[in-house]
Amino acid sequence: MSVSTAPPRPSSPLAGRRILVVEDEYFLADDIGKALRALGAEIAGPVGHIEDAVEILHDGGVLDAAVLDVNIRAQPIFPVARELRARQVPFVFTTGYDRISIEPEFQDVPIWEKPIDIVAMVRNLASLVDGQPSSPQQSSPERAAPAG
Repeated sequence: MSVSTAPPRPSSPLAGRRILVVEDEYFLADDIGKALRALGAEIAGPVGHIEDAVEILHDGGVLDAAVLDVNIRAQPIFPVARELRARQVPFVFTTGYDRISIEPEFQDVPIWEKPIDIVAMVRNLASLVDGQPSSPQQSSPERAAPAG
């Protein structure tokens, strides 16, 4: 019987985490999903309609984080963002618009303007998730604040 002597790989803060991806640009959604999966995340979605995002929110599964396009087929994502915030699930926004398009209650949420640096955005999301319990029922009342 052979035993591996390779050193253990450091665990990613996204390993085993379920991440909701709401993005209506197919190729961008696919790229985001691939980057998250590369760090061990399980993807909920990606979905390109608000209704599908709401269905995932209500499917009974745990969500550990989310990547939300601000404008999904001409509909603002803010109802989904409000529900995530109420559940203390960290998230980031992606958008092709300026920060002024973000509602005041979400000014503290990291925004990644398109075209986004997917690797940097995923690292930012990982930093928000790092240290968070994997179940919203065990979430602490404090949410990680974005840098800068």
